[in-house]
Amino acid sequence: MANHQLLGLFQDVQQVADAMTNLKDQGYPVEDLDIYSGAPYPEGAFGEAEPQHRVYVWPFIGAIMGFTAALLLTAGTQISYPLVTGGKPILSIPPMTIFLYEGTMLGALIFTVLGVLFESRLKGKVGLYDPRITEGYVGVFVSCPDEHAPQAERVLREAGAEDVRHGTG
Repeated sequence: MANHQLLGLFQDVQQVADAMTNLKDQGYPVEDLDIYSGAPYPEGAFGEAEPQHRVYVWPFIGAIMGFTAALLLTAGTQISYPLVTGGKPILSIPPMTIFLYEGTMLGALIFTVLGVLFESRLKGKVGLYDPRITEGYVGVFVSCPDEHAPQAERVLREAGAEDVRHGTG
């Protein structure tokens, strides 16, 4: 079963909200609907599925790994090359805290950047596109089976779409 892609172009955001509501009422899953816009509307403003992300987990993982790496490096170095000075302990905790802090922050920073790259969904589907979207139009993207494409186009046009583009994917 092949998938058909439609992109309805709207100038009025109320028409976009109406089109999304009508498409959901007709039984199109929210996962198959998307909004393309050149203006920053909040996620979910038109009733589209809000993407679930876990960006907040990445810095914690990076901090734990950075702390662990810094602890292993400082403790391992002091144990591997013991330098007893005036009867003081080999593992000196106060100087280690500075290095542990720096390792923790470095790990959190690196993993935050990696998390943003992985969670930004750059690899996602970018099916149909129209340059008019950058000029102020709002696009409603619908992915549906071939037999439902005429019904989806009808819903988009009834909601006020100025143009509907077709594609396969």
